[in-house]
Amino acid sequence: MSDIDTLLQVMARLRDPEDGCPWDREQTLESIVPHTLEEAYEVADAIARNDMGELRDELGDLLFQVVFYARICEEQGDFGFDDVVQAICDKLIRRHPHVFALEGAGADVADAEAQTTAWEEHKARERRDKHGDGTLAGVAHALPALSRAAKLTKRAARVGFDWPDLPPVFDKMQEELAELRHEVAQGTIDADRVEDEMGDVLFVASNLARKAGVDPETALRRANAKFERRFAAMEALAAAEGVSLDDLDLERWEALWVRVKQGEG
Repeated sequence: MSDIDTLLQVMARLRDPEDGCPWDREQTLESIVPHTLEEAYEVADAIARNDMGELRDELGDLLFQVVFYARICEEQGDFGFDDVVQAICDKLIRRHPHVFALEGAGADVADAEAQTTAWEEHKARERRDKHGDGTLAGVAHALPALSRAAKLTKRAARVGFDWPDLPPVFDKMQEELAELRHEVAQGTIDADRVEDEMGDVLFVASNLARKAGVDPETALRRANAKFERRFAAMEALAAAEGVSLDDLDLERWEALWVRVKQGEG
């Protein structure tokens, strides 16, 4: 067999109190959260590299995380995997009344933009039911900080708390950078104040990305990958010249960096 029931049976066996895997038996909801986050990013990485074989495997790993959580919750008497499936099916049908012809669905949704608006309205009603009327209520604290910053400002923008266009955001970025520069220029650096000002810079950067229609997490991942690629190329150039990077001065570093950038076209 190769269906979901087989996976559920494998999970149950791994968690068996007598014959299961010691590591799997010891895990809790809290302990597997870091693994879930890692698996989600590995899915994103496989997509970015357009590696379909890797994506298949990583999606399996991510699915296993869901099964793992559901198994622990079932053991605790909270809910099981079938309840998870039922909940998401109910939610998707509830949020797509125009597709599933629910009573009172109203007019058809004209396009993707209209669907996005309707989807957000459904989500907003559900958030109010769960978390109250606060505009920023329900934004998950476990999100990566840049993503959470963008989501917070997006929520605030829905009620008009937003810049009208990009130029004022650039001005705000310059203001925050000046404040950060001022703090680090002090004779004795106050780490807490520098951290606070750095946070403001990053928060505005996330807002700038949102206003420009860019996901900040994706942008930073691409920047990380670019730096990693260029640094490795610098190491290769240095090795070809028979030198080590840590033996070079700033001028030689800059020369290698320029060569690598020019080589990328």
